Amino acid sequence: MKITRSLLLALLVGAVLYGCSGRNDWATASRESAGIAPDPAMTDEAVLHVYGADAFGWRGWFAIHTWIAAKRAEEDHYTLYDVVGWRGRYGGRVVRIYRDVPDRFWYGARPQLIKAHTGADAEALIDRVDNAARAYPWANTYKAFPGPNSNTFVAWIGREVPELELDLPFSAIGSGYADEPH
Repeated sequence: MKITRSLLLALLVGAVLYGCSGRNDWATASRESAGIAPDPAMTDEAVLHVYGADAFGWRGWFAIHTWIAAKRAEEDHYTLYDVVGWRGRYGGRVVRIYRDVPDRFWYGARPQLIKAHTGADAEALIDRVDNAARAYPWANTYKAFPGPNSNTFVAWIGREVPELELDLPFSAIGSGYADEPH
């Protein structure tokens, strides 16, 4: 009787937790722009943004995924810098540097702007951010906890480019990994 009750309770809790996430299917979750970043076709000034959004699935209850978007003056696109763990499972680099929409929903989760630099301030930082991203020491390694993960990557860039004045929130789990000796 006790085992049956425990099993029933476990199934009920599992169903409730699974149902709490409105983003159960990553393949159909929103990846639309949140409309935060300036349209690159409409602004000539440089833009450097750091975004965070709830991590996908149950991890989003307590953790965020962070990334950086940069657009140089006169460019008509954004370059994104982030880490995605699933790529490492197949022997690929987890670091991604690519052109994309800067403020996409992170698989259904609306991004929040964590830090913004614009104009000459942003222009002066973009090359340094790019160099730091390319020098990231864990470019082929991902571990959700304690790191290195997407938040470790953004924290590493913030450490290498202190002029970003980047202060990641507590929910950027793994951000402290960049500060620990390894």
